Amino acid sequence: MNPPGTDNIFQPKIAVIDRVEEEITEVKTFFWHFQDPRDQEAFRRFRPGQFAQVSLFGTGEFPASLPPSPTESETFFTVRQVGSATAALHRLKPGDLFGVRGPYGNGFPMEDYAGQNLVFIAGGIGLIPLRSCIIYALHHRKKFGRIQIFCGAKTPQELIYRRNVEAWTRTANVECHLTVDRADPGWQGHVGVVGSLFKKPGVDVPVQNTTAFVCGPPIMFRFVIKDLSAMGFQANRIVSTLERYMKCGVGKCGHCCIGVAYVCTDGPVFTFDQIQKLGEDI
Repeated sequence: MNPPGTDNIFQPKIAVIDRVEEEITEVKTFFWHFQDPRDQEAFRRFRPGQFAQVSLFGTGEFPASLPPSPTESETFFTVRQVGSATAALHRLKPGDLFGVRGPYGNGFPMEDYAGQNLVFIAGGIGLIPLRSCIIYALHHRKKFGRIQIFCGAKTPQELIYRRNVEAWTRTANVECHLTVDRADPGWQGHVGVVGSLFKKPGVDVPVQNTTAFVCGPPIMFRFVIKDLSAMGFQANRIVSTLERYMKCGVGKCGHCCIGVAYVCTDGPVFTFDQIQKLGEDI
């Protein structure tokens, strides 16, 4: 391998699987480290909201969000099995090798939100890109105002990061609200779409001096945006990530181009105002 800083930007660095944890059906979290400690040190400078390109040798490459916060010691991906490359990753065991390029993208400018209230709204695996921001904000708790977390899933079995979510519900000065579309006999919590949590008794979402982070499936995104707009949120105070198949990750191939923007370099984080100007139909 070439020394860090002189690498071919398209050449993955070798990473090693440390352990694998099941999250929900077809979703696993892969903890890993780079073989070369210098690569590990350089990678740890990533920002919340960035992504990396994951390479499975002989199979393919795909983009993956970075759910850890830079304030955490471990590095990991949480990935749903949806194709041949992700299936190859899901077959890996501790000690197996794969490749990583990155980190890429703009990320969430957390320093710009200092002094603001933060509202995180996640649907399903939309919690993956938001987890980094949440952990970062909790680590720097004194820098922010109120922190509210709203998480929804189809069923209780599809709530990811259960240990994190349960810890957030017990954390002082943090409001964490959960809901599922369909309850099971053991579920004692709220039932309904994630936006219904805004109308839950005792819930008060501040609008002034607040940034709302929204990630989830398109149908959830559309309805949550309507809810936030009705509450008085301006489009430039709502941020999200756009998902595209980013083949190169560095703005060269044009595969992720939307209008005049490249999701891999101009994003993946955009305000809703920017998304509207791109003409993107969420």
